Amino acid sequence: MKDLTPEKSLAADEINNRLFFRLFQAANTLHTKGTQALEATGVTTGKWSVLGALSRPQAKTGMSIGDLSRYLLVSRQNLSGVLGRLEDDGLIERVTGEEDRRSRKVRLTAQGEELWAALADPIRGFYDSALKGFSFDDRLEFIHYITRLQRNMAQI
Repeated sequence: MKDLTPEKSLAADEINNRLFFRLFQAANTLHTKGTQALEATGVTTGKWSVLGALSRPQAKTGMSIGDLSRYLLVSRQNLSGVLGRLEDDGLIERVTGEEDRRSRKVRLTAQGEELWAALADPIRGFYDSALKGFSFDDRLEFIHYITRLQRNMAQI
């Protein structure tokens, strides 16, 4: 985009501004509407993201707080409050690492696993509504482009 005419450069700037503003709006809408979708369960989008990360098969034995922070792309400080609330609710536990007894990991409790299973239908409904009109291929392409954008931003 270095060889753009002044007119196209202004247009590119406008497109870039719109794109990043739409991303900001989408993140805010996800937070608001996602929380509303799970309102009856008391699960916020912050809790949803942690429960989802810890429910993955590769996290069955738990994740270090550093690994969880890097996976979710949030600061340890922001994660700390959510983890405390989940622990108070009996949904996660902090355990000693099996390979390194000095390390601590966070993992779902049986109650956390039950809650995650109970959230499957409301989450699926939210996803289906949010992605209405997107074909399977559209969704794959969207993942590709949003991943590429995130990686580029991470390198800045």
